[in-house]
Amino acid sequence: AAYVPPPHPTTKPGFPVPVNPDNPDVRKAARFGVYRYNNSSNDLFLFKESQISQAMVQIVRGLKYMLHVEIGRTVCEKREHSNLDSCHFQEKKNLQQVCLSCYFEVWMMPWLHKADVPVSVCH
Repeated sequence: AAYVPPPHPTTKPGFPVPVNPDNPDVRKAARFGVYRYNNSSNDLFLFKESQISQAMVQIVRGLKYMLHVEIGRTVCEKREHSNLDSCHFQEKKNLQQVCLSCYFEVWMMPWLHKADVPVSVCH
């Protein structure tokens, strides 16, 4: 279960609250967003998250994470199906493309071992 800070007295139940981007559950949600991006992109290389700049969580039949994430191209090719943890970022200038900004909404239902990414927008 993710740590969710206690709501502010004026916060209504189900209202999104800020959460620490370094939280392990936030990082896990960001990785789901990156998997979704990689599955839908035509790029030869896999991307992975380089920075989570903003994170919010909302309790709605699970945990809905709203994340602003920067992703960068790695040296791992998609056809290798590499573990992203072992993929390093591209260092060749012509392949770097390090500044893709993404907004992911990741809905996690840990008790069902289920995660969904209904919103994935990168530019």
